[in-house]
Order: sequence, then C-alpha cells, then structure tokens
Amino acid sequence: MQSNRKKLIQLLANHQYTYISSQQLARKLNISQSSIWRYMKGLEEDGYHIEFESHLGYRIVREPKQVSENTLIRGLNTKWLGQHIIHRQSVSSTQTLAHRLAHEGGKHGTVIVADEQTNGKGQMNRRWHSAKNKGIWLSMILKPSIPPKLAPQLTLLTATVLADVIIQHTQQKPQIKWPNDVLIQKKKVAGILTEMQAEQERVIYVIVGIGLNVNQTSKDLAEDIQLKATSLLRETGKTWNIKTFIHQLLYRFEKSYEMYVKHGFPYIKRKWENYGFKVGQFIRVKTLKEAWYAHFLGIAEDGALLVKNSSGETEKIYSAEIDWFNTEDDHSP
Repeated sequence: MQSNRKKLIQLLANHQYTYISSQQLARKLNISQSSIWRYMKGLEEDGYHIEFESHLGYRIVREPKQVSENTLIRGLNTKWLGQHIIHRQSVSSTQTLAHRLAHEGGKHGTVIVADEQTNGKGQMNRRWHSAKNKGIWLSMILKPSIPPKLAPQLTLLTATVLADVIIQHTQQKPQIKWPNDVLIQKKKVAGILTEMQAEQERVIYVIVGIGLNVNQTSKDLAEDIQLKATSLLRETGKTWNIKTFIHQLLYRFEKSYEMYVKHGFPYIKRKWENYGFKVGQFIRVKTLKEAWYAHFLGIAEDGALLVKNSSGETEKIYSAEIDWFNTEDDHSP
C-alpha cells in the first residue's frame, strides 16, 4: 500500500496543473479504478484537497500543512534515504523507536519523524524539549560499512548538513559546537544524538537523531533553557515550513553521506572547520588529571577535538569537559 500511495502522489505531482484520469492512474499502478478512488479518499483524510472532474480526472489543488508519511513522500528527491518513512504524531523518542525497528530488521535509510516527543533524548541522557509541531524531531537508521571507531564522524557530518540547510533557507550562518550542537548567535538551535550497535569491528547499525528548533517562540522553550537555546523563528522573525526543511535535510544528508562513503572524512572535516565554533580561539579543557586553556585547532581525521595543550604540543581529545563560553583569548598554552 505504501508503494502505491507513493506512486500515486508522484503521478498527481507530475500533473500539478492538469488532470489525470482514473483510467490512466489505474493502468500505471496496475490496480482497479475503485482502488484509485479508495486511495484518493485516504489522501483526502491526510489533508490533501483533491479536485475531480468526471471527464478529466483528478488533480491536487492544495497540499496539507501537517506533516505525515504521505506529505513527506511527495517532493522528497532522494534515492534511498527516507524512501521508507514512519511518522508518528507523538512518540516517547524517535531514537527509541528507531532502535526497535533496527533490531527488527529495519532497512538502511529508514526515517522516523514525530510531531512531538514526550521524552526526547539528548547527549549524556539529557532531556530534549520537543514542542508539538514546532520543530524537526527525527531519527535515521544507517548501516555504514565502517569500523565502530569512525561512527562519531557521522555526528560531525550531520552537523554540517544541518548548518548547510539552515544557511540556505535563513541566510543565518550557524556555527557547530563540537561535537553535536548547532548554534545561532551562540545559542543552541539543533542537537544531534548518534547511537550505535556494533560487534567486534563491525557496525550493525547507527541511529542518527536530529532535533531542530524551527517555529518555537520564547514561551515554547522551557524556562531553564531560554537563555541558552533559540529557534529559527526567534532568529529570523519568520515561520518556516517544516516539511520543506525535512526534504532539504534528507536530500543534503544523502548527498553528503554518499560523498563520505566514497571519499572519506577529509571533505567533511574541511566543511566542519568552516562552521566550527571557537576554531582558532582558546577554550578551557578539563579532564580528570588537569585543566588548562587550549588553543582550539579544529578536528582530527577521526573526528576528535584537536588542540594545542599547555606544553605547546598538539593533542587529540575524545572526551573532556569543555568550557566554551567563559574563556579569555589572552590565555596561551
């Protein structure tokens, strides 16, 4: 059914300004005309406004504003990413659902989208606030042929894709705070959560979760994060089409992912450093052993944080407490 619905929507999209007869649709889909009628009723229930003329056929007059599997399928210009989309009005966490589906054999490129998360997940088990119909809350099931140690590179790749989509639509240049936050004017607008299932040296699957604040007002953001977080609406004064953002996000991610698979990480590294927050400046690094002001050089080929330490040596950091904001640039290592 999903396949026929997708084909039907695409056929109607190809005849946006003209009618297409039920006979033509039935022939192209190899189903009966009565089945075409039932599919049309289903699309109308999803919010499509479909016009029918007995001697001409069907055409879509207006698309629904709400996000659904059908509305996401139409206009999605990808080859494999999002060709299987699961939409939920409300879910505890798209990550949790994606893990379950992956365990059950969910295909590479499956995308789970929710209007609302009641228990959204962020890094370090922090809660991600996911207001209903105000942002993009989605997870992707990926099955890359890479060693587990390289899986964090997918977080950095995803951050560059988010940054590209944001600047394309809003003309606001974001910055990426290592490893998984996207900022506008030093406030968090998006976060990424990458989780992996692996055995020995083989990745079984990776779940990449994305939370992007799109149309939240100040009142929609929890009081404890209002000074630290923002949305595209708050930064631009405009309300944005969430479906369009999802389409662009999936399209750009697929292109970037394919380039990564083919050519490796160097291209992603260069792009990330162009967006990197505080690259070339000083940050405060605290580990279990010591704390120091470090010159942030960029990221290493494996995605680690690259700094010049207090001894003047270049060092890779995989895990540490980083103070990004309360630092002074007159410190030198």
